[in-house]
Amino acid sequence: MASLALMLVALTGCGHRQPKPVDNAEEMAPPPQTYYRPQPQPQPYSPPSTYSSASRTSGSRIPVTPVPPGGVSTADLKYISAHEPILSETGFATWYTAPYKGRKAANGQVFDDHALTAAHRTLPMGSLVVVTNVKTGQASAMRITDRGPFVEGRVVDLTIASAKATGVYHVGLAKVRIDVYQTPKPIDIGGRWCVQIGAFRSEDEAMRLKQQLLHRYHSASVIEFPGENSYWVRIRPEGDDREMAEYIAKHLRPVQGEAFLTRLD
Repeated sequence: MASLALMLVALTGCGHRQPKPVDNAEEMAPPPQTYYRPQPQPQPYSPPSTYSSASRTSGSRIPVTPVPPGGVSTADLKYISAHEPILSETGFATWYTAPYKGRKAANGQVFDDHALTAAHRTLPMGSLVVVTNVKTGQASAMRITDRGPFVEGRVVDLTIASAKATGVYHVGLAKVRIDVYQTPKPIDIGGRWCVQIGAFRSEDEAMRLKQQLLHRYHSASVIEFPGENSYWVRIRPEGDDREMAEYIAKHLRPVQGEAFLTRLD
């Protein structure tokens, strides 16, 4: 029986590099799993919930969703070993690093290159997942603590630690399977949603789209904000309503940039 250590590797840091595509990634076939499931163990980690219906107003602050130090705990690994995934998704993964020290991830905690965490556009913040490299079979548990990737055709952005644990770091782009094991909030109902549009080369382009959206969606909150060497526009429908956000994402056809349905909480 393989050791549980095959699922996680030591956390080490490194500088950022641009991702490079993997040849014939679409033709990759899933290899056998490299992690195993021991007998059931109790006491999975559950981050405290600060979410309440009273905070569900457009433009309100999203509560912090803490995760264990390093991203995952021993209890998380035991939970994964004792349970089957509740949802699986296949797509392309990349890795990223913070543009400046002390930058906060979308869950409200400081971003950490050395933590086993990842960014996903729609899974509830704090979700416990296992990401498996489809080509190599390398797998690692991690928590969702950030939002992205905001690039068409990619489903998850990994920290440096998560990328190294799954064999994505050196290739930069790889096909992976995401198995979801635990979510602090429901996946299919509720949540706080928005549509994020970009990236724009200049602030003027972002401002023009913002003004158009303000005229079109009077009850929504629309902001423009700088990213790394780019600008973005975010539209939050009244009440951060999911159905309205899905409608906007489906029907909005910006002249520049892409529209991404994104969960905030």
